[in-house]
Amino acid sequence: MKFFLSLLLLLSSLIYAKDKYLDNHSCNECHEKIYEEYQSSAHSKGYFNDELHRKIANKVSTKKYECAICHTPMADNLKDLVEGKARPDKNNKTHTDAVSCFFCHTIAYVKKSHKYNINIKARQAENYKPTLYGRLIKPDDSDKHSSSKNPIYGKKVCMGCHSHKLNDNNVTIFQAMSDNQDSNRCIECHMPEIAGGAEKMDKRSRGQHASHKFLGIHDKEFRTTGMDINISTLKDSITIKLTNKMAHPLIIQPSRVKYLEVKVIRDNKEIWRNYKNDPKEDKEVFFEYRFYNKNGKRVIIPANSYSTDSTNLNAHKSKTITYKNIKLKKGDIIKATMFVRFAKRDCQSVIDLEDNKFKKAFILKESVKIFK
Repeated sequence: MKFFLSLLLLLSSLIYAKDKYLDNHSCNECHEKIYEEYQSSAHSKGYFNDELHRKIANKVSTKKYECAICHTPMADNLKDLVEGKARPDKNNKTHTDAVSCFFCHTIAYVKKSHKYNINIKARQAENYKPTLYGRLIKPDDSDKHSSSKNPIYGKKVCMGCHSHKLNDNNVTIFQAMSDNQDSNRCIECHMPEIAGGAEKMDKRSRGQHASHKFLGIHDKEFRTTGMDINISTLKDSITIKLTNKMAHPLIIQPSRVKYLEVKVIRDNKEIWRNYKNDPKEDKEVFFEYRFYNKNGKRVIIPANSYSTDSTNLNAHKSKTITYKNIKLKKGDIIKATMFVRFAKRDCQSVIDLEDNKFKKAFILKESVKIFK
């Protein structure tokens, strides 16, 4: 398996070396609106501008940068990065472009593989302008590149990096898509059609284009759409029904945690809460991946783990929790809030994070009911 992957990386590096690489900024000339959207997206974040990713990668290894396969996929020395013969270089555009426009738009095929899927890049003819792929019917060419519609952009394009990832011990450390899913639902949710053509000069008056913000959990409004919280009450109990509306599990990234906080407020004072000090006290609504070493001891960084378990909520599934022996009175306010931490506290105990967004919890969804 390792020989096969090394061979693919070698072939890829030989092909990329002959390609004319179009960096992200060069796309701005014709795709100004899309470029602006992309700049705020997770795809634009990589080793140099994503503190959490960089510090986890360095914690795994200060020599090898195996994450490059998905996080710096257009690196002109990809094989050397993966094998530890080179390090990310802030002066190399193919490194600082992260998941670049050119990378996604030159994927020709996605090969299913055990450890992680493999993006097969289109081989570009030397000394000719490159061909970029997408979903548009009869796309316009430019002086920089030719354009072509490719069916994999509706079926498989997201599956190269967003399907699954296993470590060397065959432990799944990332799982976003199942084998029977395709990319259509990913695009439908994360790249909705918005106003404006794909090009600055909208020659065909298309009127709309797929958003390249790649909306996700960092977007305050978007993250409220992923789940429902329903509250029902009796005199002495509160029942909460959580529904995952997403086409993937509630937790995907192992560094994150999501948890439910339930409060009863009477006369502007909190009289009851579902945990005392730490949200993980309520195990039924504390959602995370947990990883273990050979001896079954908990480890935080999953790269070298030997087993895992989770308290996850799968796609389109619901979970109901009832809290009993609560004496409710008329007018009591029941507030159920789902929070997300982009770096759970356990993660922060092994890597030093400076960005404040990793040190606090953000509201994912909130529901309120008054007892009558």
